[in-house]
Amino acid sequence: MTLHSRIEPSAIGALSGWRISTPYGSALIAQQGAQLLSYTPNGGRPLVWLSEQAEFKRGAPVRGGIPICWPWFGVYERNPASVRDSVQAQGKASSHGWVRQADWALTEQRVEPESVELLFAFTAPRDYAAGWAHHAQLTLRMRFGKRIELSLAVHNQGQAPLTTALALHTYLAVSDSRHVTLQGLEGRQYLDTTQDWTPHQQRGPVTLNGETDRIYLDTTAPVTLQDPGWQRHIRLQSPDSRSTVVWNPGPTKAAHLSDMADDEWLRMVCIETARVLDDALTVAPGDTETVSLSISWNAAGA
Repeated sequence: MTLHSRIEPSAIGALSGWRISTPYGSALIAQQGAQLLSYTPNGGRPLVWLSEQAEFKRGAPVRGGIPICWPWFGVYERNPASVRDSVQAQGKASSHGWVRQADWALTEQRVEPESVELLFAFTAPRDYAAGWAHHAQLTLRMRFGKRIELSLAVHNQGQAPLTTALALHTYLAVSDSRHVTLQGLEGRQYLDTTQDWTPHQQRGPVTLNGETDRIYLDTTAPVTLQDPGWQRHIRLQSPDSRSTVVWNPGPTKAAHLSDMADDEWLRMVCIETARVLDDALTVAPGDTETVSLSISWNAAGA
């Protein structure tokens, strides 16, 4: 068991990053995208999932961890007009925006006996990308201790309001995605993107069987993932978000993903803290808006 915390530089394929250790667990972080790639509690099973076939290439997304999606979410054309008017992506727009493929700067680090805290910054000046006409800075604070805490701040340094969509695209490791349940979304309306974005209302806890891609609306309660196979529950709290995305590719889609083994859909579930659709984030000139996420878990399954 780690008796004290530490941070060490680490090469991750073609990427630069860091390995974090505390008395409670260990993490792997990439500079590209300021992306938490994996986290494993000490003596326990993986908590934040990383694909066994993940590709660590410059300028390419990494499958797993907690990628940051910004300044739009998912398919660009599906974002609301307020986001598209603000971003105005041109040409073939990649899914989930462009900050997860960009290098962030590690600006602060603090190592305490029982925790590690890191602060990353990314600046997007005017003309950073085609159709981008704003000045903005993102900062991401990560803290690892008894729980994982992430806080993403968007600072509008320009002269006009800035509206973007975003998500902390959290991949969680599970024993079998077919047997887990998600609590905290009962009664919420959601859009099922696998069924042409048709609206539905959640009846009881969420279960998964095959491809799942849902955007839950007006979410306020914490979401708890119950995993009976590993006798573990994982609790996600995000008080600054009113939209939650639940995603799993299922067997058919997983078989077409080059950076994911055919059966890995059984070992992960995405619960994404989001600001999308009517919950898109608008930041006034000179202001900062923050979206936070706290992940805690019980010790069972060690």
